[in-house]
Amino acid sequence: MRSTLGALAILLASSVPLPAQTDFDNVQITATPVAGKIYMLQGLGGNIGASAGEDGILIVDDQFKPLAEKIRAALQGIQAGDLKFILNTHWHGDHTGSNEVFGPEATIIAHTNVRKRLSSDQELFGQIVSAAPPEAWPVITFDESVSIHFNGEEIRVIHLPRGHTDGDSLIWFTESNVVHMGDLFFQGRFPFVDLGSGGNAVGYADNLGKVIDLLPADVKIIPGHGRLSNLDDLREFRRVILETTDIVRRRMRQGKSLQEIQAEGLPDVYADWGTGFIATDRWLEIVYRSLIG
Repeated sequence: MRSTLGALAILLASSVPLPAQTDFDNVQITATPVAGKIYMLQGLGGNIGASAGEDGILIVDDQFKPLAEKIRAALQGIQAGDLKFILNTHWHGDHTGSNEVFGPEATIIAHTNVRKRLSSDQELFGQIVSAAPPEAWPVITFDESVSIHFNGEEIRVIHLPRGHTDGDSLIWFTESNVVHMGDLFFQGRFPFVDLGSGGNAVGYADNLGKVIDLLPADVKIIPGHGRLSNLDDLREFRRVILETTDIVRRRMRQGKSLQEIQAEGLPDVYADWGTGFIATDRWLEIVYRSLIG
């Protein structure tokens, strides 16, 4: 398991060499219209949101550095024009890797903790992730929320603490009625919760409840990973997190160890949820450590 987690750590990192078997040459960046002036770009890593209009181009997250020029080409395929703003939903490299390329030409905005983590060495899956170069750091930071008025709408950036990390932000394109969730939403799969970066599975579920109460029923949701979604998809995601957390909590109250909890596993109804980035054993460990933390 350690070697697998190490490879995942490298993929999430933004400033260490990527594995040789990662063939970025074959990655295709596809752009899907979502609503209004908003698009979803998919390639390798976290989903990218894009606003393209009269003021230029704004993106939410930017995947890995080797994909930067492919991302640029995909954006120009939507609309010719300058990239003006980059919003980072959190610090992980599959969402911030191209900051280094785009930062000199566009303004990077993120929560205060994103700048702190990108500008200093971090530990992820037991490995040290070196600080990103200064051009990759956010130059505008906030603690609670900030609004960008761009392409004819207010874009609200709202911090949600103690979830996936300590620097997570929701990006709400209010006129287009589209929300980018970052890694507060892994569509149809158990989420990665970075405990070492201030994340917590219980806080994660609490944040999802706040988001569900906040958003309109017909909102379209760009998850950090997975297909374009809606509010029902987000509700299902939260339900699974709450139910599986309750299972772990009950077993802990019975005095069972992490190893015993993992050996019991989860009911078959959750089998598909453990087939993504985070396997069932790893999810049970994340929940267990969140509950004792």
